[in-house]
Amino acid sequence: MTLTPSSHAAYSGVLAEFWRAQDAVGAGDNLADALRRTLRPPEDALPVAPAHDRAVWGAHGTADQSTVAAVLSRASDDLGTSWPVALASAAARVHGDGDRESWESVVFERQRRLSRAVVAAAVTEEGRWLDEVLDGVWLLCEQSSWCWPAHDDAHAVGSVLAIPDRPFLDLGAGEVAAQLAWVDHLVGEALETAYPGVRARVRREVRRRVFDSFTTRRDWHWIGLDGDVHNWNPWIHGNVITAALRLLDGPGEREERGEIIALALEGMDRYVTALPLDGAIDEGYGYWWNGACRALEALDVVSFATEGHLDAAEVPALSATVAFPHRSHLGGDWYLNLADGQAKPPSDQPWHALHRSARAVGDDDAVAHAASHRRPGVPAATETFGLGRLLRGMTDTDWIEAAAVPPPLIDRVWLPSTEVLLARGRSGSTAGLTVAVKGGHNGEHHNHNDVGSFVLASDGVPVVVDVGRPTYTKQTFGPDRYDIWTMQSAWHNTPVIDGQQQSPGPEYRARDVTVTLDEATVEWSADLAGAYPDGAAASWQRHVSFGEGRVRVRDEWRSAVGAAHRWHLVLAGKVDVDADGATASVRPLSGATPVVIRWPAGVRSTVTRRTLEDPLLTDVWGTSLTRLELDVSDHPDVVVTFETHPATTEEIR
Repeated sequence: MTLTPSSHAAYSGVLAEFWRAQDAVGAGDNLADALRRTLRPPEDALPVAPAHDRAVWGAHGTADQSTVAAVLSRASDDLGTSWPVALASAAARVHGDGDRESWESVVFERQRRLSRAVVAAAVTEEGRWLDEVLDGVWLLCEQSSWCWPAHDDAHAVGSVLAIPDRPFLDLGAGEVAAQLAWVDHLVGEALETAYPGVRARVRREVRRRVFDSFTTRRDWHWIGLDGDVHNWNPWIHGNVITAALRLLDGPGEREERGEIIALALEGMDRYVTALPLDGAIDEGYGYWWNGACRALEALDVVSFATEGHLDAAEVPALSATVAFPHRSHLGGDWYLNLADGQAKPPSDQPWHALHRSARAVGDDDAVAHAASHRRPGVPAATETFGLGRLLRGMTDTDWIEAAAVPPPLIDRVWLPSTEVLLARGRSGSTAGLTVAVKGGHNGEHHNHNDVGSFVLASDGVPVVVDVGRPTYTKQTFGPDRYDIWTMQSAWHNTPVIDGQQQSPGPEYRARDVTVTLDEATVEWSADLAGAYPDGAAASWQRHVSFGEGRVRVRDEWRSAVGAAHRWHLVLAGKVDVDADGATASVRPLSGATPVVIRWPAGVRSTVTRRTLEDPLLTDVWGTSLTRLELDVSDHPDVVVTFETHPATTEEIR
């Protein structure tokens, strides 16, 4: 095997600079040599005890018993049922009607079933579970492609389906390779004893589909050679590292093992180098878990595998990004959901991963935020997010024993890299209003054309909302992305200027963003005109201020005479507009305190109600959302205020 020259050169980058400072990598050394010197042997390289360690996996072992019981229960339900079959016609749909879900949901459930069987085999040591593991492993080995059809580039050479001899290394392929590595690590010995030859088949498939693809084809877009790095980078590189640590254990593979892991770390360094020092993620909270968190988890595995010689926990941007989840927290299950996130994401996130990373960097607020989701008797982890995350969560004693504490609920957050501000009335409380507003540009990852949009929550529950995204299809990441209504600025809390919405691209951005933060004052200001097509307006100044329980948004602009402008607010809950046309009240979801919205007399209002059908939207917002539209064409200086009001609508009027 021949690797690219860069993998043999003296390693350079943020990670290397840190490791050299710790005397882990010498100034004239290269990373592959350092890894060969320091890596644990394959059978000891992953930070979870294998199944033969009964102190962990036995009847009274340290593995979380609530998780064991829950996983065993679901695994028992699987027994005797047919394994899900991923049909070729379902894979082809992504190039037909754009549907991704029909194929992805089947293979995801198959991998979750395998994860359940692996835990059952480790805990019980019963042969029936090894049978189940064998079936799951063999089905993966027989699967024509591990790549998710929406990602495969086989269509570029005329095929609507994956080409087995042309494997594409994407998120799906990386996930399968890492899952097989964890299977081998946990129960591989018992599986091989019962079914000789299965380990060789696993290694053959991972080599062909992942290791060889990774090292011989270096034009993968997610490597970040063009400077554009996103969540695919640490997600795939981390899975390659996991697979190489365990599965490259044959004669003569020691050198190759170090080379592949070095190449993966070199690639991940591009992601770490691009992380801003404030720890923000332009893809938003939802993608933190599969971006920055994946990087933290992968580098934690590397630290374990090198016995602490290569430990990146104190790299400044990595240390800062563990704070991003709690800095995005509105209250309860609600989060600021910029980009393709959900305002109410699944509650069973791998909180143990955040807890572990926060402990490593010493961020007490991040530790508390993770621990606020820990409940006695509730499983410490689930198989939803992969076998590795399940095993780590259910064997992390500090996480298992963590006591639930209140979340930190920081009162003032300013993230200059994304120009996002979040402020609430007081630290540690969701009571009253919380406001968040963003600047940035429309070339951000998972962009939604939302420069200058703001979110307002009452008692931590969004009222003026960011809709989020519907179920992914081919269109989501294609040239027609902005035909999807949730991606358009007209369905964000932004103006429509002279009949024009914002345009996509990094050149469409906020200008002259300024922020003032102190105990008494919260102010955010920017010119939004640069986010719109040329000529829409000479300037559009938006000022957002928060104080004494009230949020005040003032827009003032200069544009052509006679131009028609609309001010849009997307609202969740029951919306009533007063007969005088200058006041609206919103009864939020979850029984939060009502919010009153006031605007100048003479500004005409209309209401559009949008029926929701996509489950990713209805699970958050229910069956509909309301857009309040204010005609501000004749009001070049308009102020809209928001404040909570516990009274009924009639009393407000």
